[in-house]
Amino acid sequence: MATKSLKAKGEDLAQVNKQLEILNGGIFADGELPFFKDKIAEIGHFPLRPKKLEILQINVGYMCNQVCEHCHVDAGPDRKEIMTRETIIQCLEVIKNTGAHTLDLTGGAPEMNPDFRWFVEEAAKAGIKDFIVRSNLTIIRANKKYYDLPDFFKKYNIHVISSMPHYTRGKTDKQRGDGVFDKSIKALQELNARGYGMPCSNLRLDLVYNPSGAYLPGDQMAMEKDFKKALYEDFGIQFHNLFAITNLPIARFLDYLIASENYEDYMYALVEAYNPAAVANVMCTNTISISWDGWLYDCDFNQMLDLKVASKVKHIKDYNEDILNDRDIIISQHCYGCTAGAGSSCQGTVA
Repeated sequence: MATKSLKAKGEDLAQVNKQLEILNGGIFADGELPFFKDKIAEIGHFPLRPKKLEILQINVGYMCNQVCEHCHVDAGPDRKEIMTRETIIQCLEVIKNTGAHTLDLTGGAPEMNPDFRWFVEEAAKAGIKDFIVRSNLTIIRANKKYYDLPDFFKKYNIHVISSMPHYTRGKTDKQRGDGVFDKSIKALQELNARGYGMPCSNLRLDLVYNPSGAYLPGDQMAMEKDFKKALYEDFGIQFHNLFAITNLPIARFLDYLIASENYEDYMYALVEAYNPAAVANVMCTNTISISWDGWLYDCDFNQMLDLKVASKVKHIKDYNEDILNDRDIIISQHCYGCTAGAGSSCQGTVA
């Protein structure tokens, strides 16, 4: 397992222009595979345009207590990009006036932002219908100052969406590091003890599955049944939904694909699994992603490639929802990951 981010190691792929060179070159540039824009043009979806804004996804920092091999954020303990209170205040002004019904806080480990709890307390006052925090679970057991997070989440009726690569120790620790599985199980049990994930409970607990290798996720419903059966029988753990998310060829997962000589095969797999029915509902059509420093993106993946929105409104300080809704969505070949099979988004399948 890696112990440092690509950025900390000074790797070429820490630079977004190097990633985009790969995604726009090679098998796409020489015509072996079609560019994503040409593929969606066949069904009249180019340029891709936003629909009604439903989700504000805010990345409060790239710092994380883990260094996972599939991470498209290239997050880790060495990442110092953290949203300041000044930018949080700008976000709160937007949250108070947005037409979106979902607020989605992500990272890194969002809980590591020193203003995280203050942000949650203030944002909760806006009365957002669905208030999500994306937690890696192990943060709850990482330090005593985080031990009360389950109670904090419950107090503000936070919808917890947690990463859980597999229901077995071996596959989980392979992707996320030694000891991650046991800490994740303990965290899930603590969330269950507060009522999270229990049948008929309004305290929502969902899990996210990412494949641990160069392959696409299986059927989401079938996997959910397997996860529920295994986690309940082995540990008494319950949760509501499982979201199966395709790994996009960005940052550390792209690095893994190239190092393992799987990049071309993986891109072929994504293109061959392209589902035109998924295009209309990809998450960039109903989401705005806000980076730790306040820049605006069509989605979290575009944020990691520094592909800012194609709008005169590019920063949270100038936020204008009407202007933002009148834009073309920026796309590249990584977008095939969101249209493969049943499609993929931060909320699971889309088709």
